[in-house]
Amino acid sequence: MVKKISLALLGATGSIGSSTLEVMREHKDKLSLKLICAGSSYEKLVHIAEEFDVPLLFLNSIQDTALQDKIRSLAPNRKVYFGEEELLKALAAEDYDVCLNAIGASAGLLSSHAVIQRGKRLALANKESLVMAGHILRPMWLENKVDVIPVDSEHSAIFQAISSHPASEIRKLHITASGGAFRTLALEDFASITTAQALKHPNWDMGAKVTLDSATMVNKALEIMEAHWLFGLPYEAIEAIIHPPSVIHSMVQFIDGSILAQLSTPDMKLPILYALSWPQRWASGLVQTDLLTLPPLEFYPIEEARYPLFYLGVEAAREGGLMPTAFNAANEVALKQFLDEKIRFDQIYDMVKRILDGVENIQNPSLEEVIAINAACRRG
Repeated sequence: MVKKISLALLGATGSIGSSTLEVMREHKDKLSLKLICAGSSYEKLVHIAEEFDVPLLFLNSIQDTALQDKIRSLAPNRKVYFGEEELLKALAAEDYDVCLNAIGASAGLLSSHAVIQRGKRLALANKESLVMAGHILRPMWLENKVDVIPVDSEHSAIFQAISSHPASEIRKLHITASGGAFRTLALEDFASITTAQALKHPNWDMGAKVTLDSATMVNKALEIMEAHWLFGLPYEAIEAIIHPPSVIHSMVQFIDGSILAQLSTPDMKLPILYALSWPQRWASGLVQTDLLTLPPLEFYPIEEARYPLFYLGVEAAREGGLMPTAFNAANEVALKQFLDEKIRFDQIYDMVKRILDGVENIQNPSLEEVIAINAACRRG
């Protein structure tokens, strides 16, 4: 009997977590859950624990002791812990084979750090870990010989296309972007965009932040930063282009002129499956692609007037140091303001730029300095 791969699933109740559970249902003979984590969605977490017989549950955002007691009563045969510190202890001590980190936004950084420090394989769906601390994490995983497998569809595509080719054989990475919800909207209408409109992605079923980042193209700036650290390539060798149908997930151009692309129906279950099965491929019926029904494979440049935050993010990436962290934090602050209807969609850029302009940059910051500037930018 083949030993099952034991998984620590962080962000179990979110969009990536839900897709991961679908993969697990199809591959019950190969995968098991050792621990699961969520922010505050305790009912969903308890339900997952019951279905998959998970012994360890972690909730990072519940501090009320009465509610904590109630949650423990809902899962009497399992161990339930509260707070990020308890999760980090478990990642450093518990026995698991792979951690899939799908914690949303900057909150996932310390978990990625703990897994790499432990020497466990990391299936990474939290791009902010590398945006903020790629200069710290990449040397760690290279020194500890840790496998970091990308879960983002774009980086999974690049990872598959590169295969065993060295960086010296790669001319350019082409990261594709759908263009988001407002690719064809008249620029004069941006001031009247509603939150409901911004949360409707044309191709993907994702969480609120990722969907909004797609609309502003911030996600592509963050993905360029992520690719820089994942694949060890300079920013000059990484670009993003608009590909509206999201069928080609990214491309790798080699020095001989060849371009390799990975394509499929847009569905996150496929890159999740690959991250968990790597270096193998498992038979699956979850995502199927009919070539005869695919739309035309069109490509367009990213317009600066339509997507100014993308260019601001790329500028922050090239500056390095604290600026990627500041850009990410400022964006999260501005998105919350937009979702709370305190600013308009077309004012997101202005808020992010104002916060960035107030940051004094330093190169090669420590983890403590990264965390400090992240908190400072959130205070506006």
